[in-house]
Amino acid sequence: MTATTLSTGTGTAPPQGNWLSQWKLAFTIARRELRGGLSGFRIFIACLAIGVGAIATVQSISSGIENAMRSDGRAILGGDVAARILYRQATPEQMAFLTARGEVMTSAEMRAMARDPADGGTSALVELKSVSANYPLYGTFEIQGPDGLPQAVDIQALLGERQGRFGAVVEDTLATRLNLKPGSAISIGGIEVEVRGLIAREPDKAGSGSFSLGPRLMLSETALARTELVQPGSLITWSYQVKLKDGIGIETFRDQAKAEMPDAPWRLRDYLNAAPQLSRFIDRMTLFLTLVGLTALLVGGVGVGNAVRAYMDAKSNTIAMLKCVGAPGSLIFKTYLIQIMALSSIGIAIGLAVGTAGPLAAGTALAEVLPITARIGVYPQALAIAAGFGFLTALAFSLWPLGHAREVPAIALFREVVQKAKGTPRLSYLLGIAASGLALGVLAVATADEKGFAISFVIGAVAVLGLFWLAGIGVTRAARAVGRPRLPVLRLALANLHRPGNPTSAVVLSMGLGLTVLVAIALIEGNFQKEVSDRLPTNAPAFFFVDIQPDQVEDFRQTVLSVPGTEDLNLVPNLRARIVAINGVEAEKALKTKEYSWVLNGDRGITWQAQAPANDNVLAGEWWPADYQGPPKLAVSKEIAESFGIGPGATMTINVLGRDIEGEVAVVRELDWDTITINFTLVFSPGVLESAPQTYLATVRAPEAAEPAVQRAVAVKFSNISAVRVKDALDTVSEILVNVGLAVRLTAAVTLVAGTLVLAGAVAAGHRRRVYDAVVLKVLGATRATVLRAFLLEYGLLGLITAGVAGILGTIVAWIVATMVMDFPFIFMPWAVISTALICTGITLTLGFIGTWRALGQPAAPVLRID
Repeated sequence: MTATTLSTGTGTAPPQGNWLSQWKLAFTIARRELRGGLSGFRIFIACLAIGVGAIATVQSISSGIENAMRSDGRAILGGDVAARILYRQATPEQMAFLTARGEVMTSAEMRAMARDPADGGTSALVELKSVSANYPLYGTFEIQGPDGLPQAVDIQALLGERQGRFGAVVEDTLATRLNLKPGSAISIGGIEVEVRGLIAREPDKAGSGSFSLGPRLMLSETALARTELVQPGSLITWSYQVKLKDGIGIETFRDQAKAEMPDAPWRLRDYLNAAPQLSRFIDRMTLFLTLVGLTALLVGGVGVGNAVRAYMDAKSNTIAMLKCVGAPGSLIFKTYLIQIMALSSIGIAIGLAVGTAGPLAAGTALAEVLPITARIGVYPQALAIAAGFGFLTALAFSLWPLGHAREVPAIALFREVVQKAKGTPRLSYLLGIAASGLALGVLAVATADEKGFAISFVIGAVAVLGLFWLAGIGVTRAARAVGRPRLPVLRLALANLHRPGNPTSAVVLSMGLGLTVLVAIALIEGNFQKEVSDRLPTNAPAFFFVDIQPDQVEDFRQTVLSVPGTEDLNLVPNLRARIVAINGVEAEKALKTKEYSWVLNGDRGITWQAQAPANDNVLAGEWWPADYQGPPKLAVSKEIAESFGIGPGATMTINVLGRDIEGEVAVVRELDWDTITINFTLVFSPGVLESAPQTYLATVRAPEAAEPAVQRAVAVKFSNISAVRVKDALDTVSEILVNVGLAVRLTAAVTLVAGTLVLAGAVAAGHRRRVYDAVVLKVLGATRATVLRAFLLEYGLLGLITAGVAGILGTIVAWIVATMVMDFPFIFMPWAVISTALICTGITLTLGFIGTWRALGQPAAPVLRID
């Protein structure tokens, strides 16, 4: 395109003083140039589309889940408000308070053993739930119909008593495990119940917030009473959902509860925060995935900058001629800024389309993993946030090459092929870059619920990007410092790493971040698996047993130890209590930091024992003698001591089953949770709790071959005792961690895809120069094979160097997470770095080969001809 076609049409220079006229002219020139199509901007558009699409998808899904929790809050909670009490039922006075304010639905949850009546040894751990006759107050309970589709039912009719047998509904996992179907009999505690349906939807499941070790089995309240599982000290959580009367609001209910029932041990929740654990999980997941999407967008921003730079290089002759005929630099800047923003809009629009369609495609998968039904739809705010990230990224990474083109003299632009023009954009453009980058960070923090984490993530991402940028500069300088090796191919490869317009920094920066995440995840997973596999065979018991009644202790001991191979049976009394006061000060007021507020969240497990455990790690104080008889003393964990800033000599008031007991702290100890044995944060001296209602917990070690015999022996003889197989529990946790690791790897893959696109963009950006170099080398006598080897060696070195830097940074990140967050020893695993190096080198070599092969195929004459 000639300069005259881009003028005002009169042969005169474009107007310089009329601000509006100049913008109109810039728009006209930009529109004419865009008629040439999207050549050179496909990667630019793809980089924006990937980042914006990832953010829009995550934000839309999160908005759908949050909308569902707001709209269905009453069904999720099971009422307008709910009172949860651990391990004891509400008193008549507390029930009277609740029933005076609305309709009350009672439920109870505990772990129990479901057994085959024909073979008592065939059993499975279940999450047992009982419900009163008015369940559910809100929502719809559904079972699987004959056609496999959910169907609403009268749950009370299914759970009622027919011909002397109560009904039950179960999850399909339990049905598969015990070969159950509607009509099958199953034993729970001291009764047999009939399976009458498979659960398809339990409306208030998300509201329980409990960690599940087994599938759900649901009974009526009357049936639970007949099972004989409800004993003093049984580990049961009682919930009282209330449908408030007209005129009684949530705040009114809370104020009245605080005034009239100040000592009630319940934990109150309302439908506005029906599933706090799920909400926290969704918030953190949204934050993490959004920030990962932002990271992919930042990596893609490098590709945006490369594409703009390559486009401006291709337009250097046009820009030079415009300047020669008097076009001001501001017109040049505005013309190409309009083009870049127009093309950015295309990429962002594609990303928003992905963000709109993505949640719809993920709906089925979400329904299988979430306890609620997300309300998938179009959420303008979510899309606006994603679009904001996209436009700010495009602007931040485009301003430098645009500003550079404005400032460079025309004569320098004509020499760009052989000599890269130097120069720095003026201060206004540098301030614009800084403002755009700051706006990106502010938007990331403003849209996050956990501001501190978001700030740390943004700072960390910028720091890592900065490190890779510095690494690229270091590689360039190191290549220059090596000098001129005697091997021609190596000399040419090293020269390409530091020549003007080299892609070194772009390649290192684009691939490095995604590879760093992959290395870190591989090392963290490897260390976790090694930690579990190394410790489990020697330290972990085979089973935990709960709800052992005091009169069953000796019989239970004989039953378990009669199985050949069992050893180290450990029986410990278990009670529940809550911390009331510290040194006479109310516990809430004595708490030193919110970090330890969990110690006051409901009842805590406590025990009593006469002597110190073997190999106990005492940090301060001294255990009481084995024959101690005197005022109550306490051994507390380090976490309890730190939460209140106390040590030996301090006093603690503990409420045990409604009775306040004051004891003196005698011991501060550090608990070793890695042993997977019974640990208590609060231990009383003997002579205080022996007569209180209590149950026993037990652990036992057994070879894997003996585990079925142990479980069968206990299941046959003790219908009330629940057995938790440690390996099954660890498998559940491991499955969760594997799924989390998979999600993190997938998100890291998004960053890696963006990095690959940027690498492709870097190759494309240097294609014009690469063609010129290849033609000159061929004219000077270099063979095609020699040039190809030199270029491939260049990209191979870039891949290995990038992998090396990513390996170092990824190892540092994994070490920090393993030692400071997960608190286990870190072992370096070379295969993680080696595999990363192979991935990086393979990608860079492949893209480098494609770009080089295209360059070698260009004829010499058109390239060397001077226009």
